[in-house]
Amino acid sequence: MAGTAKNKAPRFSVVMGGDAFLNDQQVRDLRASAQRADPEAELIELDAGEASQYDFDEAVGPSLLSPSSIVIVRHMQNADEGLGEAMVAYCKQTVQDPTASAVVIAQHDGGQKAKRLVDQLTKAGAAKPEVPDLKRADAKLGFVMGRFKREHRRIDPAAAQQLVAVLSDNTGELAAMCSQLCFDFDDDPIGLDLVNRYLTSNPQVTGFAVADKALAGNGAQAIVDMRAAVAQGTDPIALVGALAMKLRTLAKASAVRSGAISRAEAKTNPWVLKNAMRQLGGWTSDGLSRCIQTLAWADEQNKTNGGDPLYALERSIELISRKGRVS
Repeated sequence: MAGTAKNKAPRFSVVMGGDAFLNDQQVRDLRASAQRADPEAELIELDAGEASQYDFDEAVGPSLLSPSSIVIVRHMQNADEGLGEAMVAYCKQTVQDPTASAVVIAQHDGGQKAKRLVDQLTKAGAAKPEVPDLKRADAKLGFVMGRFKREHRRIDPAAAQQLVAVLSDNTGELAAMCSQLCFDFDDDPIGLDLVNRYLTSNPQVTGFAVADKALAGNGAQAIVDMRAAVAQGTDPIALVGALAMKLRTLAKASAVRSGAISRAEAKTNPWVLKNAMRQLGGWTSDGLSRCIQTLAWADEQNKTNGGDPLYALERSIELISRKGRVS
């Protein structure tokens, strides 16, 4: 495998598939390592679905701005034949010349598309770090334990299992919660009682959990969780906000899929956008619009003295769980 001295990123890496958040994190880690090794390097991002072999050749070559570069090729599964050949040729060059001007990080979203190109690159010497998919419960538990280790902290296994039970559908939110717990508390290890207290007192976590159940079509359980959260002191406004955030992300994913906006214009983390796209099945523009309007009404009900916030929230959750379809 191609590589450089310790603490330096390989000259050419392929980050393929696995969990979307961990895939993106691996790209970020490799980029950070390359920037530490060469702080003056120019950072260039290419989308393989739009870039040509000439764009790639120009990116990896010296420029007036900098003699070196860090080139990130996103969605390499969409590369055409010319771009693929240019990537393989440069990968071979980095093996022959470890001082080549550019570090290349090729990101693949997963699946069999462009598998031949991946094989050619690894055969040519590209590093291919493993990216876990986190589909199994034990893998998610290991991820949580690893996040605390990354922060030089510990967590009781029972507390880690509780975090997985509440937030396992969204790896990014799970990672953020681990970091937040380490930042907010000095306990080492973090225990189950503290995690339970934090989860029930954190309106964002509760709101996202309710929103995820509603989006999954489990409206009844989402309403039960919503009422329990409010009974424990969560402001209904916080729940409306979490639901609205989920719907806005869904609307952006729909716009990206239809071609109305680009991924860059969506201004959403790639793993969040990818997860939202998985949830688009069965949704229509009218359904999304109807849910957003109902949430706006729920927000108004929560801010007026004469409103019925819980009834409005229930109506919103029921509609979201039906993907905006009127029964």
